[in-house]
Amino acid sequence: MSTADLLYSEAEDDLRAAVRSLLTDRCPPATVMSEAESGRAHDTALWRALGTEMGTAGLLVPDKLGGQGATAREAAVVMEELGRAVAPVPYLTSAVLAAAALLGCDTGQDAVARLLGAVAEGRTVGALAVPLSTVAVAPGGGSGAPAATVRADGDGTLSGQVSAVAGAAGADVLLVPATGADGYGLYAVETAETSVTVEPLTSLDLTRPLAAVTLTGAPARRLAGPDRAGPAIGRALLTGAGLLASEQLGVAEWCLTETVRHTKERHQFGRPIGSFQALKHRMAALWLELVSARATARYAADALATDSPDTPVAVAVAQAHCAAVAVHAAEECVQLHGGIGMTWEHPAHLYLKRAKSDEIALGTPGRHRQALAGLVDLPAPTG
Repeated sequence: MSTADLLYSEAEDDLRAAVRSLLTDRCPPATVMSEAESGRAHDTALWRALGTEMGTAGLLVPDKLGGQGATAREAAVVMEELGRAVAPVPYLTSAVLAAAALLGCDTGQDAVARLLGAVAEGRTVGALAVPLSTVAVAPGGGSGAPAATVRADGDGTLSGQVSAVAGAAGADVLLVPATGADGYGLYAVETAETSVTVEPLTSLDLTRPLAAVTLTGAPARRLAGPDRAGPAIGRALLTGAGLLASEQLGVAEWCLTETVRHTKERHQFGRPIGSFQALKHRMAALWLELVSARATARYAADALATDSPDTPVAVAVAQAHCAAVAVHAAEECVQLHGGIGMTWEHPAHLYLKRAKSDEIALGTPGRHRQALAGLVDLPAPTG
């Protein structure tokens, strides 16, 4: 049995440098706050530069299918940097969840291959039409697809509603789980259809807005039937949760770095407030949490990349830990910035909102601990 490699490769470091340079130039905090207030689904110019021109939209897709032929390890590096910038782009929803769901379908089908290639090139933005809170790892172990709330009719149309879908507002294509006479399936629906309504919801995290999707006899293309649809959606959710841990790591890293910088510069009683022992201890404790979070996030990414049998365990551990670390880091960032951290003008609130939103995305830490208990055959926590 091989040992997981938690270190970053030279290629991953180069990818990080390129993504960070782009985000530093095109996505500073002031731009993120302006974009969040604009009401737009995402920053289309930034997504074009990141997803299409840089090619990150196709990292998970084999090159023969129009992607970059990389792995979850490289995608995790991108997610880290997006977390550090709380970038308003549909990377998780399109390049991860939608792409992973399509990869689980029969890519030999022309419809699947064309759509996957368009998503991989960033020309088409996809979204998996399930609630963002959908649990990625089933309590009994493994991953499973959620129950469908949409009906597939015999005339090739879909009807029903899905609430709290991340990425739906800016998507070109929705991948919709639905149940009909032929059983459970995954269907592609164009959002431009008049029979498709995408209603934005009030979201805590304005950089990753949610929407309610209503289909009223919407024309649909069937991408997978009962044999493939469930496993494809389940694997997509598992991949999304595993890579979300890297985004949470990036959020925590920015919060700690910014807090250390501020406490070195902010003076009180004639000395930097970061020199006071109580604050030193709080930041040191947070650094230790962050180191552990990096290890669990990297392990989850490596397990996904190598298709390890331990992947459900790795993802459950990463989500149970990284979600809490991101929230703690964001809370400390706000508190240790004092009054300025509570203002709308300072970006700290963006990180706290992203951390809190991510905490319930694809399963809460408590649900992942329950899943982990089933995976390793231990009594589940009750509190």
